[in-house]
Amino acid sequence: MSTAVRYFSRSGNTKALADAIAKAAGVEAVSVDAAGAKIEEPVDMLFVGGALYAYGIDSHLRDYLKTLKKENVKKAAVFSTSWVSRHAIDLIKKGLSEAGIQVVDETFYVRNKPNEVQLKEAAEFTARYMA
Repeated sequence: MSTAVRYFSRSGNTKALADAIAKAAGVEAVSVDAAGAKIEEPVDMLFVGGALYAYGIDSHLRDYLKTLKKENVKKAAVFSTSWVSRHAIDLIKKGLSEAGIQVVDETFYVRNKPNEVQLKEAAEFTARYMA
């Protein structure tokens, strides 16, 4: 199964979660604003995450979601961190859906900085979609 992990993080909290997911999937987590973030080859599963900033997701992530093509992403799973709410999950799911990408129902959310237990739970979340 081919897998990719993409995220945007200002504080490092979402990056920590992305790194845990990527490690469990055996791939590298790539920030959406980094070279190599574009999905060039089809993937079976894309894990994509971000956080809520001033009532929306960061423009880097919002713009990245618009570049995704359903031909290159079979399914996606969403994760998020934030200090306030889970609303980023809804916004990311909406962006994926608008691209015609199937989004799994289960999401992964951590309020604030993920701790060791939550990072382990993120790996378990990932494993459920790696079969």
